[in-house]
Amino acid sequence: MNDDRLISEFESQTLPFDQWTHRAHVKVAYLYLSRFGFDEALARLRAGIRAYNAANKVPDGTLMGYNETTTHALLHLIEAVRRAYAGTHPVQDADAFYDMHPQLHSKHVLRLFYSPKRRIEPEAKTKFLEPDLAPLPRFVGPDGSE
Repeated sequence: MNDDRLISEFESQTLPFDQWTHRAHVKVAYLYLSRFGFDEALARLRAGIRAYNAANKVPDGTLMGYNETTTHALLHLIEAVRRAYAGTHPVQDADAFYDMHPQLHSKHVLRLFYSPKRRIEPEAKTKFLEPDLAPLPRFVGPDGSE
């Protein structure tokens, strides 16, 4: 599926639920980050996931539904990778970005930064909590500048 169609179907909540995979999450996040600043990308992703979950009747519980910490932290990782490799590994679309960065392929990548206890704290669902195992990477460009 091309990038524009993915964004359109995600935003209109018409993307088939079985296609809302980890890969699709990363691709949508990458596309928002490519088009908007971090804060706007986060706001759009947050609203989009909440609307998509509601349209697909995803229950909101401790281990299900929207989690602000998970969304924010994963978006942060994607932005750190995007910025670090932008000059040396340019890509044409979200599929190419995903394929080029296997470090983002695991839906469990946040386990490097967060303990399970930290991510399921009730507060983590509604506000961003800093990691408790290791800090998230800084945003740096391909030349090392911040």
